[in-house]
Amino acid sequence: MLAPETRAQIRRLFFAEHWKVGTIAEHLRVHHDAVRHAIDVDSFVAAGRVVPSALDPYARFVDETLSRYPRLRATRVHEMLHARGYRGSVVQVRRLVRRLRPRQAPEAFLRLETMPGEQGQVDWGSFGHVQVGRAKRALSAFVMVLSWSRAMHVTFTLDQRLESFLLGHVDAFAYFGGAPRVILYDNLKSAVLERHRESIRFHPRLIELCSHYHFEPRPCAVARGNEKGKVERLIRFLRDRFFAARSFRDVDDLNAQFHAWRESFAHARDCPGTPELTVAQALVDERKVLLALPQEPFATDVIVALRAQKTPYLRFDQNDYSIPPDLTGKPLTLLASPTTVRILDGHDEVARHRRCFDAKRRIEDARHIKSLVDKKRAARAASYKDTLVVAVPIAERFLEAAVQRNLAVGIVSQQLLQLLDDYGRADFEKAINEALEKNTIAVSAVATLIDQARRRRRQQPLVKVVLSDDPRIKSQRITPHDLRSYDDLGHKDDDKDDDDDGAR
Repeated sequence: MLAPETRAQIRRLFFAEHWKVGTIAEHLRVHHDAVRHAIDVDSFVAAGRVVPSALDPYARFVDETLSRYPRLRATRVHEMLHARGYRGSVVQVRRLVRRLRPRQAPEAFLRLETMPGEQGQVDWGSFGHVQVGRAKRALSAFVMVLSWSRAMHVTFTLDQRLESFLLGHVDAFAYFGGAPRVILYDNLKSAVLERHRESIRFHPRLIELCSHYHFEPRPCAVARGNEKGKVERLIRFLRDRFFAARSFRDVDDLNAQFHAWRESFAHARDCPGTPELTVAQALVDERKVLLALPQEPFATDVIVALRAQKTPYLRFDQNDYSIPPDLTGKPLTLLASPTTVRILDGHDEVARHRRCFDAKRRIEDARHIKSLVDKKRAARAASYKDTLVVAVPIAERFLEAAVQRNLAVGIVSQQLLQLLDDYGRADFEKAINEALEKNTIAVSAVATLIDQARRRRRQQPLVKVVLSDDPRIKSQRITPHDLRSYDDLGHKDDDKDDDDDGAR
């Protein structure tokens, strides 16, 4: 309660001196609300006065529209009003829509209980991106959970292809030791191709998987994420308790870390709904009633029909894989698993490579390159780099460093190949390693290191042999042989001469 003197002083400072409320409160050390009460702020507003709005003529239209379309956005309502003559701001429309939009009471959900072996739930989880060489790949996790025991299986992948989706099922069934009778899916593109109300068209490959393992696919109702809440909560649990602040070398290392974490932590926790059991113990009981697995797992390789054009390579997933050069131009079939790329000509396997998740790489078989070089010797200049890397793989690191220094890789490869021809693989490979260790990326440095090594061994300088400029001669590749065989021939001749002298 303010003293009359203080109240009078507040009113004098406000009405006569025009001080602000905050200044008066600070000066007299009283609360702002006490100052407002003393000057009777409420009397400044005229009671009962209503300011007309440009939206008033449209209020009934907005009310009727929102009653028919409760979730219509305010921006769309503004466009509809603009077409009907309203020229005001969208801000005023938002305020009116907020006031008139029908309020819906929160929906109540029943707790869904399932029997052992009855149901599983599947979904994809996104976990950002990882750098694989020069490629930036999306890191995803295929997640399957058994609804009764809450046992989980997770496979981290670098894509969300249909084949990765199917392989996730196969791996999960193998871990669980069987398949549940029903699997719930969100409206994933990998599972549902088309949907109209209750009519569903599943992906044909998913139907083949269901036929192989004898389970029923069942999509959740639209906007009913609660129906597969177990897998959604599990993805959040995985994100917060396993993935957060975790370092890993690659996807294989991440999957190995998950397997260890699952057994030591995730499956060691109490089973929700059955606290007397751990998840691992509940899984042992649930395995007894899962559907038995077939003798052979479902085939999940990516199958692509391809044709090599002018070069003996097939392009797949941003990388090139070599094939025998005589198959260039023929239709071939590429089969890719997470670890291996196989190439078939009809039913015959003609090439097999390690799967690469980098980008713009060439994965080669040395036999294919050798065959190409032998076949196209006159065009050797185009294969300097390939020939060099096949002969001495460590040279690829040297060439990559040369690219970073803006050196012409073709010229560098040709010059290095000449050093390889002149001095042999042993001296050349040792010099390349020393140059990389010392970070002296130059052909002259490699030549100097070779020369220093030869002088330490007191070897004679190399005598250059000048050959014809004919490309058919210059492209000849000579495989070095052990020269001791010639010494053996000389010893045999000496022995023969000794025998002849004794005979005389």
